[in-house]
Amino acid sequence: MILVIILFTTASFLVLGVSVWVLIKEIFTVHVPPPIHQRVKFHILHFFFQLTIALGNVLEKMKICSMPRFFCFFQDLLVSKNNFGVLVKNLRFGTIPVRLFQPKTTSSGPRRGIIFYHGGGCMFGGLDCYHNLCSYLASETDSVLLSVGYRKLPDHHHPIIYQDCLNATIHFLKELKTYGIDPEQVVISGESIGAGAAAIIAQALLDRKDLPKFRAQVLINPVIQGINFQLPSYQQYPNAPFLSRKFLVTCVCKYLAIDLSWMDDMLKGTFIPPDNWKKYKKWLSSDNIPQRFKSQGPQPESPGPFNEAAYLEINHIFNLEVSPLLADDKTIAQLPETLLVSNEYDVLRDDSILYKKRLEDQGVPVTWCHLEDGFHGCIMLFDKKALSFPCSHKAMSSTVSFIKGIKRPQN
Repeated sequence: MILVIILFTTASFLVLGVSVWVLIKEIFTVHVPPPIHQRVKFHILHFFFQLTIALGNVLEKMKICSMPRFFCFFQDLLVSKNNFGVLVKNLRFGTIPVRLFQPKTTSSGPRRGIIFYHGGGCMFGGLDCYHNLCSYLASETDSVLLSVGYRKLPDHHHPIIYQDCLNATIHFLKELKTYGIDPEQVVISGESIGAGAAAIIAQALLDRKDLPKFRAQVLINPVIQGINFQLPSYQQYPNAPFLSRKFLVTCVCKYLAIDLSWMDDMLKGTFIPPDNWKKYKKWLSSDNIPQRFKSQGPQPESPGPFNEAAYLEINHIFNLEVSPLLADDKTIAQLPETLLVSNEYDVLRDDSILYKKRLEDQGVPVTWCHLEDGFHGCIMLFDKKALSFPCSHKAMSSTVSFIKGIKRPQN
């Protein structure tokens, strides 16, 4: 009994100490952008987000539990699922857990299909966390939606996300008739790292003659490249709420099994060989970012002085399975109509802008929804009522409107 009291007291002091430390950081270092008017609500949400990560890091250092596992446990504990009037089925495609969302109402013909990959930086997120987003999308667009529960950190690294999403997608595309889906009306979509996976898979399946072609892709604040971390958005918002530059690069390093000691080389671009930069600069350079998104004064530009040792450790980041922005023009030109959703206060803002330019340069129709008051992951709060923000609703309504507006291709 005494031992239990000691452990409880120690744990309480630990939580209290970490909470005070995170609160002080929140008050004195976290900047809420002026367009976000609900400052107190924003601070409260961000405080609990950072507190969960901080407690997870403490538990990881104590070798009790990994930070991602603790975060996911806490995240799933708080999820309140809403089916929004659709039928929900938990399935497995081989070893990959998936969740199917189907409208209850009868349809006169095959429905549109949506394949969705969740976000979470390879660490967080999951079928439960994105349940409401997926069920709402299925309900509002009258579509059959498949959500893919790919494996992630800390147990699984690159290329697991890509392989799980690809295998689940191929299986689903081969069985569209089973789910009452029109093979000419399939949308591939995702949020954050899941949007990056959608972009990669849309490219990877272009030459598959045995599978239906995607009608459109929906990319919500996608991770499109891991090479130029000196783009304007990375410089302007290094401490962006919910996804700082350091945390993003940490997630990239852990997923790609890159030692964190190479993080500085990644941020400065010293791992980029001069020949590679010469080849990819036309797509990766901040010259492609409109002036209105740039701060006044000199803009740092990749790469720094070349470090061959860093390149040997990091070179797999140039693979198309990691950086789909580097696909050749022929590949980009074959991609389907696209919706890109970006947030102003997001380090990933310029990834969307770069991909938008690449698509448009090759004649791909692009609808761009840029949220001037948006922050990373804001769409996840669309149904949280008192905890939601105007940008959350705008992101969701734009996504729903785009998908509903997709027509069957003209033969």
